[in-house]
Amino acid sequence: MIVLAFLCNRSIAQSQGSRIITERKYPGCVELSNDSVRVVLEPNLGGRVLAYELNGKNVLYVDDSQDGLIYENGKSIHPSAGRCDIGPEKTVPAHPLLYLGKWQARVTGNYEAEMISQKDSATGVQLIRKFKLARSGSQLEFTQIIKNISSSSKIYCHWSRTFVKGGGISLSPLNQKSRYPKKYIMYGPGNIMNFMPESEESIRIRDGILEVLAPPSQPKIVTDTDTGWLAFITLDNQLFFKKYPVYPSRIYGEMAASTACVYYKPLYCEIEPIGPMETIAPGKEVSFTEYWYLFDYQYPAEKKANLKEILTKINQEKTLTSAQ
Repeated sequence: MIVLAFLCNRSIAQSQGSRIITERKYPGCVELSNDSVRVVLEPNLGGRVLAYELNGKNVLYVDDSQDGLIYENGKSIHPSAGRCDIGPEKTVPAHPLLYLGKWQARVTGNYEAEMISQKDSATGVQLIRKFKLARSGSQLEFTQIIKNISSSSKIYCHWSRTFVKGGGISLSPLNQKSRYPKKYIMYGPGNIMNFMPESEESIRIRDGILEVLAPPSQPKIVTDTDTGWLAFITLDNQLFFKKYPVYPSRIYGEMAASTACVYYKPLYCEIEPIGPMETIAPGKEVSFTEYWYLFDYQYPAEKKANLKEILTKINQEKTLTSAQ
């Protein structure tokens, strides 16, 4: 039986399109790869996606100074790359064990892997992140599971916080029936939620899509979009987008009931789908799935992307559409 278990574990570790590697001084990472795409899952600092590459080019912003960095009690770290979290942002208990702590990573099959957090007493949950790369093309399926390990019900939501390289163009579909007067809210300065932001050169609305063209006066912008995608065009000619479910009839827990967020700084832009509030009974779990895509795409002249072309590309991916 011991020999059989060893052989099974060895077989999984050597599955097609999945292997254990060291990446950026981090041991125990999992690499998922096909002919054109490489994904690296990093369990040493918060269970991140460290690389999402098409033909060797990583769309994620990675801070080189963080290579090999490990969280120690009390250390202030803002990890880069494909971060993820739970919310709501201002009411969830502090949870450095989940956000910065050490996770376990393992290969679970061909082109598949998962990362598992430690059990966190502050929030009463444990997180599991499952990944599956398509055998061809760029589709990466990412599911975060929130498991209640406590003896009382917990109320949380999914919140993805993916850093992509800055300087490009962020695209966010707007809700034409939005509760927001300008169809988006800008946070700041300070604790202000500005529901009537002034016009500025770095922000433009075309064809029902909010375009952030450069760092705005305040970096955080939220929408109550009812369309499940967010996209970004990089300066080095890549188109990255996520597709995910939106539930118009459900409760969203952020103060403005936002369903998506963009946080645009000079070095990076954070692409943030937000899930609905979930009441999780003791011993139960909930999940939220995003689908990531990456394509070669020429950065547009005069910062005017062909929105119809991009929408066609997004809609061609039939994996997931917004829930009703």
